[in-house]
Amino acid sequence: MRQSAQGSARTGIPQAGTDVPRVPPQPAAADVDRERGLAAGGGTRGEHTHSEQPLTAPRPVQRASVRGQILTALRTALVTGELRPGEVYSAPALGERFGVSATPVREAMQQLALEGAVEVVPNRGFRVVERGTRELAELAEVRALIEVPVMLRLARTVPVERWAELRPLAEATVRAASSGCRATYGESDRTFHRAMLALSGNEQLVRIADDLHRRAQWPLVGAPASRGRADLVADAAEHTALLDALIARDLDVVRGLVGEHFAGAARPH
Repeated sequence: MRQSAQGSARTGIPQAGTDVPRVPPQPAAADVDRERGLAAGGGTRGEHTHSEQPLTAPRPVQRASVRGQILTALRTALVTGELRPGEVYSAPALGERFGVSATPVREAMQQLALEGAVEVVPNRGFRVVERGTRELAELAEVRALIEVPVMLRLARTVPVERWAELRPLAEATVRAASSGCRATYGESDRTFHRAMLALSGNEQLVRIADDLHRRAQWPLVGAPASRGRADLVADAAEHTALLDALIARDLDVVRGLVGEHFAGAARPH
């Protein structure tokens, strides 16, 4: 999912026709008003509307769908480094790039602000948060404190067949790593970790761990925009090795692999 170079130099978001998900243009305000008037039984002067079926206004789910697509696209741009740390982006400018109004972009950015990815700059837009190696190490430490004890407990209690069911997800991370796309691998990586932690039956644990994992995938200031393919492949190989150890009930290997996995997560790439 490498983005095209035909992006706006000002925003870093590709123009239409690139790999970033495109969102259909929003209807003009006049069109929406006309539809609402017809839905209410009214009509434009001079038009005969008595035989026409009333038109319903767009349902909220459609707007939520647009916002969700924009949020996904912005998250991808964060991971790939197209939204650059320290840069300020305005909702209208980003909306123009996506072909939508500023509203769904602003709502998506506000969600990213809640997640700590961006911060609001009054009257300007949203600044991508600058992160250094210390924050990455802190995130890895917190993730290890949460996930390592849980994984060691699950290694002793979860039936072997349940671990075997996760094999397709581990193999999916290997394929994603082979693509060399950081965003594709990041999503597959989190999916695998979520599935493993879900065996604990603790939904709050899964949600918190996934949020920390997502934050750890954002690029650092001054670091390359993406990890190399070799780094991704090595990371994915740890998933399959861990799953093999869990199926074999080799707790010593499990303990070593889990520790190494989070130690690697603390190192800048």
